[in-house]
Amino acid sequence: MKDLLRLRTSLGEEIENLLNEQIKMEAFSSSVYLAMASWANRNGFDNSAGFLEKQSNEEREHMLRIFKYINDMGGMAISPEITGIPQEFESFKAVFEAALQQEINVTASISNIADRCLKAKDFTTFQFLQWFLNEQKEEEYVFRRILELFEVIGEAGTGRWQIDKQIPQVKYSED
Repeated sequence: MKDLLRLRTSLGEEIENLLNEQIKMEAFSSSVYLAMASWANRNGFDNSAGFLEKQSNEEREHMLRIFKYINDMGGMAISPEITGIPQEFESFKAVFEAALQQEINVTASISNIADRCLKAKDFTTFQFLQWFLNEQKEEEYVFRRILELFEVIGEAGTGRWQIDKQIPQVKYSED
């Protein structure tokens, strides 16, 4: 029966597997941001904690978007098992350095899937991924700007408090 159903989908097995790996990566990102939010909260960075909780929710939404796409295309989306979530971070700045690196990794993964889609002539999935590529441009931008706050404001004295206060205002704008 599974082989018969496979014939009824335009989603190739390689692309489906890559998308399921992306689901896992998005779930991991969501969990990492939640752990970062907890760390920020424990260390008195309430604004950052709220920002990171929102990021966690956003990553979960990304995961669900891919999950639904796979199922809608006749594939089999797999609910991922997530382990290895760090709970402690070296510093306030290290939280956002890790977040930027996570977003860079996600961008590379989505770009790889898009490349594989072109090679497989899966233009439907390639088009689906365009939203994610645009989203990643925004995600990386926001975390780069947050890290710039550490450079511009500095962490000495009330610096970390000032940075925490500014983080919710950092937004991407194409204007």
